[in-house]
Amino acid sequence: MQNQKTILVAPLNWGLGHATRCIPIIEALLKNDYIPLLASDGSALELLKKEFPDLNHIELPSYQITYAKNAKAFKWKLLFDSPKMIKAIKKEKKIVKELVVAGKIQGIISDNRLGVRSKKVPSVFITHQLNVLTGNTTWLSTKIHLDIIKKYDACWVPDVEGIGNLSGKLGHPEEVPSNVTYIGPLSRMKKKSLKKKYDILVLLSGPEPQRSYLEEKLMLELHNIDKKVLFVLGKVEEQQHCYTQDNFRVYNFMGSKVLEKAINESELVISRSGYTTIMDLTILEKKVFFIPTPGQFEQEYLAKRLKGLGVVPSCKQEKFSVNELGSLVFYKGLKKEVKQKDLATFFSLFQSE
Repeated sequence: MQNQKTILVAPLNWGLGHATRCIPIIEALLKNDYIPLLASDGSALELLKKEFPDLNHIELPSYQITYAKNAKAFKWKLLFDSPKMIKAIKKEKKIVKELVVAGKIQGIISDNRLGVRSKKVPSVFITHQLNVLTGNTTWLSTKIHLDIIKKYDACWVPDVEGIGNLSGKLGHPEEVPSNVTYIGPLSRMKKKSLKKKYDILVLLSGPEPQRSYLEEKLMLELHNIDKKVLFVLGKVEEQQHCYTQDNFRVYNFMGSKVLEKAINESELVISRSGYTTIMDLTILEKKVFFIPTPGQFEQEYLAKRLKGLGVVPSCKQEKFSVNELGSLVFYKGLKKEVKQKDLATFFSLFQSE
């Protein structure tokens, strides 16, 4: 169809969450006769290429985000890395401008990529963080983020406004910017009643070195317990590979459908408390144990909030042991309390000439 519009979909490559929550958006765009153009870098781009092998893609410059080895240095490591981020943002602005001028895109959906926008085509920013928690500098990081959000035609928050919301104060500031729309939780997953195959599923992702630290910790703690454990390492590589050792079955990564099946077949999930993971596991109504990334204020807040609500237990990475899992009996687990919205209703923005 000649009138089909091409929409640039550009998630940040910071763990896999930004990319995976864009999957239902990409699927909805395809269903409604838009042409998604995929844009990211690293593992996020590799994941999207595997999910949508028939779609065109472009590689954007890397923000080169890594975590500090020491949790207390998390914020200062990001500050130290900020010149590299600013350089990457300038480069992606140039790439987007060239695409717009050439008439190759008619709309933009940026999931936390700060340079992916244009005044000449409708531009959307996706975030669940209208409040950006950074300790005693939260006021500053939030102000900077809101100033960026205001430059977009719309900001989509993947959550609901009131009761049953998942993001708490992250997505619900005292004053909500006028261009913000709550589009409901985003998930590529569907709940299915399947026979249980694994006692524990360990889901890993996120920037190094903390991803590897947690992998080593959990492999040590869960080794040779009388439980069947599935590890998904969150390392998106060219080929999927797996191995079995003692009570472990280990995969480097899984595609969406295979992962959906594995989670449905698992009694318990151990993972980071990233927001996309929370959305996925809520849709699947799972029993979970969270281990937030050390020093990442957002994950620590989300884990603490769900623990306080009696939903999901959690603990610090260095304090985790198998004994911690005993606390699960006192928590109700994640439950789907709100209905997912029809994403097509939000695409009217791209219909303006």
